[in-house]
Amino acid sequence: MDPVSAVRLPADVTAEVDAWGEARELSRSEAIRRLVEIGLTVKTPARTAASKPDRKLRAQELATKVIEKIIDPAALPEEQAQRRRRLTKGPTEFRGARLDQPMVKK
Repeated sequence: MDPVSAVRLPADVTAEVDAWGEARELSRSEAIRRLVEIGLTVKTPARTAASKPDRKLRAQELATKVIEKIIDPAALPEEQAQRRRRLTKGPTEFRGARLDQPMVKK
């Protein structure tokens, strides 16, 4: 015999499960089990920031605006560029943990 697993469902979801089960002449327990099995077989693509180029571009634009506001306008252009690089790359101790940057061989 399979172990019992309790599940808490809102009333409207319970009603939908019951209706789905009744249409197939299944008990609530059997309907939930089958719906879970169906849900586990569905293959969905993983959502990543890389799959949404518009979001990545928008994030870059927003970051550029913020960086431009905090960089000292009186600094030399070379110093501004160096500060910009440091802000976008992040501290050296955290660079290995960034998932959005390619791994650098040491």
